[in-house]
Amino acid sequence: MKVPGVTNSRALAITLAFAIAMDALIAVGYSWCVPLVVASSQEKSALFAEIARDYNASSPRVGLRCVHVSVNLVRSGDAEDALARDWDRASDGPRPVVWSPAAKSWLLLLQQHRAERHLSSLISTTPTSLANSPLVVAMPRPMAEALGWPEQNVGFSDLISLAGDAEAWSRRGHGEWGPFRLGKTNPMSSTSGLHALMGTYFAAVNAPPVEADLSNPKVTAFVQDVEYAVVHYGDSVATFLVNLLEADRRGVGLTYVSAIAMEEKQVIDYNNGNPRSLLDNPNPLPPRTQLLAFYPEEGTFIADHPYAILDAPWVDTLQREAAQAFLGHLLSPPVQLRFANAGFRSYDGTPGALINRDNGVLPDQPRLTQPPPSGRLIEGMQRSWNALRKRADVLLVIDVSAAMGGQLPGRATKLDLAKQAAAAALEYLSGEDQVAIWIYPSRVASGRSYEEIAPLGPLASRRETLGSLIEGLSTSSGDPPLYMTTRAAVASVAGTFDRKRINAVVLLASGQNNDRDANLQGLLRELQNQEVPVRVFGVAYGTQEEAVAMQLIAEASHGATYEASDATTIRRVISGLLSNF
Repeated sequence: MKVPGVTNSRALAITLAFAIAMDALIAVGYSWCVPLVVASSQEKSALFAEIARDYNASSPRVGLRCVHVSVNLVRSGDAEDALARDWDRASDGPRPVVWSPAAKSWLLLLQQHRAERHLSSLISTTPTSLANSPLVVAMPRPMAEALGWPEQNVGFSDLISLAGDAEAWSRRGHGEWGPFRLGKTNPMSSTSGLHALMGTYFAAVNAPPVEADLSNPKVTAFVQDVEYAVVHYGDSVATFLVNLLEADRRGVGLTYVSAIAMEEKQVIDYNNGNPRSLLDNPNPLPPRTQLLAFYPEEGTFIADHPYAILDAPWVDTLQREAAQAFLGHLLSPPVQLRFANAGFRSYDGTPGALINRDNGVLPDQPRLTQPPPSGRLIEGMQRSWNALRKRADVLLVIDVSAAMGGQLPGRATKLDLAKQAAAAALEYLSGEDQVAIWIYPSRVASGRSYEEIAPLGPLASRRETLGSLIEGLSTSSGDPPLYMTTRAAVASVAGTFDRKRINAVVLLASGQNNDRDANLQGLLRELQNQEVPVRVFGVAYGTQEEAVAMQLIAEASHGATYEASDATTIRRVISGLLSNF
């Protein structure tokens, strides 16, 4: 005989037990959740990460499983390179389910590179645009207004005229601004740099270019003239904007750079005191002098921020479903408003409230846009750029003190990684670039803090010899005289300064300074007040605290520093460093 209610009680108990078990699984962490890794370009990564956090808090699910979205900042060019190689987790980080570069151009390039390697395409469906931001040429307000902003526009032909005329600003009553200087990021890694290169070719041909144009002497001369106006290249626009804001605060912004190619959104960010496009900028101090945006009159390219769900062997069905659901969330009106509030146009190009003259941008522009060319042609433009880019005189300065003998995760020493970066520089640079190599502390009693192991000279005939010198380096017992050596290195490069070349010091160092010369502030003042602009770029292999001095040195010279305390990120660190040349 059954007792009434026993069956229902048992069912209830089973249901409760299942619910408790499910909660326990979730409580363990995200190991049971469907992992949705998104590789995002820099300018939207902070916003993307915040949207993902809010989405995770809403407990999204695919079937019975929870979903956890994580957003990793990966420069568009670095992500394309990693995906073209099938993404090595050891050196490239977590494999993405979704790739959202800044522009479709990178997707076309990826398809081209994988086809050349006889690999399957990872892009099997048409990616969806999340937001738009056109390429602009941004100039400090006085310079832009001297050229007729906002009524007048400028194009790449105008940039060549300005760069080729030593009296360009004097003719407009402003000789105190010096020569015209262009800031442009590296087209191998940065979208604004790639789009500026594409725009230069379109302007040179005055029509959509074809493959034959890449070897046309008139076209290549046009492109090279633009490149020769470049102050230095960079891995991201943020490098230029951080340097410009620092120069602006010292009242010398107009002599640092005259124009920078960037996304429209980044003009808004800079003018609001946010040069790194951070979502939560702790100290938003707007510049004294705003940037104003010109939209290249030959036509500009749109950073359409595509959302590409990868058709890769490491992506399973549940991850694709989770990615599709997250895309729906990203396209919803409340989330699209967040993109607009961050300075983007909508995915169909509609300008939001921040796209206005007060922010230095024009809602009725661009009047002419260009579609990206084929992946094959983009690859050809990049290859051509390697031959046409501005050449460099580089002094490699390598710390071989005892501080570089410490091991990092992965058993490599700091000096091992520094040697790896130096060897990569020799491989990357052109034979027409000139290289010198110093080490410090000096191993000989010369009275100097450093030892020159290779004088400045063309790389072409010395690549193998210099590589052997670097490979043979080992740590010494001496203390690192960072400040004294940096001062001497900058003076050495200044002594052979050539305006037609990028003139730079590359510091591969621990960041420690154990020397009688401890006057960092004096060194920074000297770097800020150089008669000729020698920039210092550094890779810091010590702790974050030890890297601070190198960061200050780089900023004072309008360069950049990259932290390399983790051996697993060294590929991206080297890529970022070399993007400046």
